[in-house]
Amino acid sequence: MRQIRLRTERRTQLVDITRRVQEAIDGESEAAAALVYVPHTTAGVTINEHADPAVARDFERGLERLVGDEWGWEHLEEGEENAPSHLRAALMSPQVLVPVDGGRLALGTWQGIFLCEFDGPRERMVYVSALR
Repeated sequence: MRQIRLRTERRTQLVDITRRVQEAIDGESEAAAALVYVPHTTAGVTINEHADPAVARDFERGLERLVGDEWGWEHLEEGEENAPSHLRAALMSPQVLVPVDGGRLALGTWQGIFLCEFDGPRERMVYVSALR
């Protein structure tokens, strides 16, 4: 298993990690797939278009509108008002499975892998496992 460490910059942010995931599986020519997993309850991972950065910004705004900060949340911790972050993360997923072909991620032309931050800015970890 390889680890990718990164720091997010905003409360809600999609970060393109495609290149870093590919680097994590470089040398794994026998791999059939790459498992990309985030061990956080207020972050997720998804695959979507990465050619146009506006798509990621639309995701950020869309998820904030879909799950509003102003709702009457029960999960309230002083200084950690992050209840909507948990729900936004659950709407994504903590993992994606990507086929690997000849050591390369078998993504579509416009596809990229994104860390989805919902409680930033924070230090985050992404685990990448090459599966055979």
